[in-house]
Amino acid sequence: MGNTDRALRWLFRAGYGTVFLLLVAPVVVVTATSLSATTAVTFPPTDLSFRWYTTLFTRRVWMQAVQNSLLTAGGTAVFSTGLGVAGALGARHLSDRSQIAVSGLVLVPLLVPGVVLGVSLLIFFSRFGLQQRLSTIVLAHALWATPLTFSVMRATFSRFDWQLQEAAMDLGASRLRAFREVVVPNTVSGLVAAAAIAFVVSLQEFIMALFLSGRETRTIPVESWFALRGSLSPLVSVASTLLVGAVVLTLIIAATAIGLERVADDT
Repeated sequence: MGNTDRALRWLFRAGYGTVFLLLVAPVVVVTATSLSATTAVTFPPTDLSFRWYTTLFTRRVWMQAVQNSLLTAGGTAVFSTGLGVAGALGARHLSDRSQIAVSGLVLVPLLVPGVVLGVSLLIFFSRFGLQQRLSTIVLAHALWATPLTFSVMRATFSRFDWQLQEAAMDLGASRLRAFREVVVPNTVSGLVAAAAIAFVVSLQEFIMALFLSGRETRTIPVESWFALRGSLSPLVSVASTLLVGAVVLTLIIAATAIGLERVADDT
């Protein structure tokens, strides 16, 4: 039995290590090629240089893409978190069976392929002349981000003692003030986690943004795709590295601000 347990542990560690390497290897390759001193994308690079990082920050089209990505991700985080909070608060007043049904319906957009959503939204917004705007991309990304923020906030609110809000209202506070001064401070970890998830979802989304963006509203993934159509440039590796770095930085800031243990407890 002892030998069997050791063998299982070894297999588990080997499998875990393999999965970890498969996940990290592309990031390592992209990061290394972004430091290439030549115009060709080679791995490993023969010479290291930050010339392509300097080039990217001096190209207007790339800086516009960076700005668009940050604005879109920020807007999606705010909008989706608001919808997630509102939906989770409303679901509290439903029966258990109704809550299960609503939770299932909310997750439906995640099951729809991005191509289908992108084409459908393009046709819909085109009827009103609203295509190729950052606001439409925010609405599109919210379709995928809101189910996640709803799930996070529903789990967060399920662990909150709502008698605290009722006590505040008994003492004369309005419902809005009780929510702002009692509920929000005690569920801030879930709010930050939900916003961070929505931010990351929007930051890396490509398919719907490809359909809905225009020349002046391309995000980093879309601009990278257009750049790859011409040639394989180290600029794409630089943009990809910055995108990965932004995602990691967002998660680190969120985890540092609220604490990993508190996030785990609340969500």
